[in-house]
Amino acid sequence: MSRKKTVSSRRNFIKNTLKGTAGAAMLANIPSIVPASVLGKYAPSNRINVGAIGTGRIARDWDIPGVIKQDSARILAVCDLDSNRVQSAKKLINDYYIKKGQSGYNSTKTYEHYEELLDNKDLDAVIIATPDHWHVLPAIHAVRAGKHVYMEKPASLCISEGRILSDEVLKSGRILQVGSQQRSMPQFRKACELVRNGRIGKLHTIYVGLPIDKPEESTVEKEMPVPPNLNYEKWLGATPYVPYTEKLVHPQKDFSRPGWLRCEQFGAGMITGWGAHHFDIANWGMGTENTGPVEISGTSDWPAKEALWDVHGNYKTETLFANGVKVLASNSYTNGVKFVGSEGWIFVARGNYSVTASDPDSKNKNAKALDASDPKILTSVIGENEIHLIDSKDHHANWLNSIITGAPHIAPIEAGHRACSVCLLNHSAMKLNRKLYWDPVTERFKNDDEANAMLVRSQRWPYQIEKGFNVRTMI
Repeated sequence: MSRKKTVSSRRNFIKNTLKGTAGAAMLANIPSIVPASVLGKYAPSNRINVGAIGTGRIARDWDIPGVIKQDSARILAVCDLDSNRVQSAKKLINDYYIKKGQSGYNSTKTYEHYEELLDNKDLDAVIIATPDHWHVLPAIHAVRAGKHVYMEKPASLCISEGRILSDEVLKSGRILQVGSQQRSMPQFRKACELVRNGRIGKLHTIYVGLPIDKPEESTVEKEMPVPPNLNYEKWLGATPYVPYTEKLVHPQKDFSRPGWLRCEQFGAGMITGWGAHHFDIANWGMGTENTGPVEISGTSDWPAKEALWDVHGNYKTETLFANGVKVLASNSYTNGVKFVGSEGWIFVARGNYSVTASDPDSKNKNAKALDASDPKILTSVIGENEIHLIDSKDHHANWLNSIITGAPHIAPIEAGHRACSVCLLNHSAMKLNRKLYWDPVTERFKNDDEANAMLVRSQRWPYQIEKGFNVRTMI
């Protein structure tokens, strides 16, 4: 069968499959090349073709290895605004396929601008592992281009942009998996199933323990020449222009922890960095994945105004949901999530697991990954007619399987947006140092113009999300 006929058959198969499950929105957005793996085994020509947008620490240590090992996928292209990093990623991928004896592999394509990568009709899906301030716009453009997306958390840096992204994904019919990989770790699923099925009685309190970065390690940095391998102008994206210094962006000699993680211009600190994981688990255990809290309060230490690394320090917050459950968060708690009910408690954490070698100290690497007030709680069997959550043994494989089969995936964008919203609401309360009242339906603060002003971020031309500019010809 010719390549043209094969693609046509794949398109017809997908369309017939989706008629009963995804509706007209998906049918209208079938990409020009549909994963051939729906028709059989994963021959080189029948795999999901993936491009990687962002090739730094998380991409190299987690997302590229997580996708490249899957028989159902093949990474064909990489993109980064740092040419050294994109060439390093190309070598990483090429070496892997050569070692595996991948037949028919013709070398990884490289791009500076993600918009050009999205124009590649051979790609079915993309990984977005960029700095946090560059999550939303590429993801919107990707689903508009008919690509499925695996996007690192947090979903956004302001709630209004997260809402736009979630709506765009729903409208497109594409699959967007948020990199909330704790959902694919068995202890987190088990904990949430036990809580939702009443094994600790009526849930009333959740404790969320998160690490913090140490912004006081950096105060003032002098301006440095921009490295010739870095498109710094575009790297800044929609955020305000500031002079370049290496600690503002990422290390030039290695892939250690980048400075942008500790700059509020590009992120909100660990309240979103790890908060997007743990608040997501709190939502999963409560069953509040598609809503939000109603009251938020909090306090935090902040570095000096002149500090380059200016994210929050020690903090404590309290979040109240309409179901009466309080979520207390602080770096003083043990890293993890503790569900407390009328008849006991369950604690769940990552244990000794880490994504990268430069993860912040979790403070409980020798603690149990799953614990309870009574060991019998953990051996309780979930009955056939009780709540069963999606069982994903591999986060990247779950995403790819959902693309292939249409089965529900474990970390959809709306859940990611709502988890991120809790993080950002906590951040707002920490900034304003007072109680805030939230409407999770309208996603607005009640009678609070100052707080509502924090629902948006400045958008430097030409990177405005609402405009959707294609900027590759402008840089």
